[in-house]
Amino acid sequence: MATISAPRSSVRFRAWGHWWRFTPLLVLLLLAVFGPLLVPYDPTRVVGPPSVPPGAEFWFGTDSQGMDVFSRTVAAFRLNLTIALLVTTLATVVGIASGVLIGLHESRPGPIGALARAGGRVLDLIDAVPAVVVGLVVVALFGASGAALVGALAFILLPNQARLTRTETLRVRHEAYVEAATVSGLSNRKTTLLHVVPNSALPALENSSLVFGVAIIVCAALGFLGVGLPPPTPEWGAMISNGASDLGLRRWWAVTFPTLALIAAVASVAGAGRGLLTALRPPAARR
Repeated sequence: MATISAPRSSVRFRAWGHWWRFTPLLVLLLLAVFGPLLVPYDPTRVVGPPSVPPGAEFWFGTDSQGMDVFSRTVAAFRLNLTIALLVTTLATVVGIASGVLIGLHESRPGPIGALARAGGRVLDLIDAVPAVVVGLVVVALFGASGAALVGALAFILLPNQARLTRTETLRVRHEAYVEAATVSGLSNRKTTLLHVVPNSALPALENSSLVFGVAIIVCAALGFLGVGLPPPTPEWGAMISNGASDLGLRRWWAVTFPTLALIAAVASVAGAGRGLLTALRPPAARR
């Protein structure tokens, strides 16, 4: 008797030839881990005269307060990437779980179905609110802390992950291998964990690179507005905001280097996301 088996795990890499797309992100992650240990000056202290141009002593110059721009830019890699990583992990895990639950139960009658449909409407409502506005409210209520920023950004970004997973769940739950698992006597919980979740999570996993990049940008935007982490914490958005006033005086270095670091971080994540899409998707699905 023929059996119907589920597709192989969707996290199996199929295109190792695109490994080079992950190289910039790997370099930035190494910089985030080891960079703060290698900087020449304390990134939170005044180490020289204000607004010194780049030179042999201060490679990226000093800002208007006399803090070393190079040390602060490098140290900010750890903070910004750590926040983005925590936000991406939390938003993706919660988004996949909620998307699967909504997709499986929204068509059911009774209170469970009504609750699932209400959950979908709540996600739409959250997604309609601008991310920066939510960040401002959270900071006003809970203060400018790393935990508050992570929670706020994850709360903002999980609806898209949930919707992607819900859409895929609606397709997967009618696949022959899921029905075969149910007919064979497998419980609903095991069927969901073994077959529905692994084959519904792929779109959210592919979209995680976008969540990572958006988290970096929104975190920097909050810092630029002055509601991010308190000074003198090295953070790109705050550095750009503080250095913007120096541009009119042709002191370009205080804003240029953190801006380039922000662009490099987002671009490297975008490249890694493209490589992840190539690796996870079979060639036929990428056409």
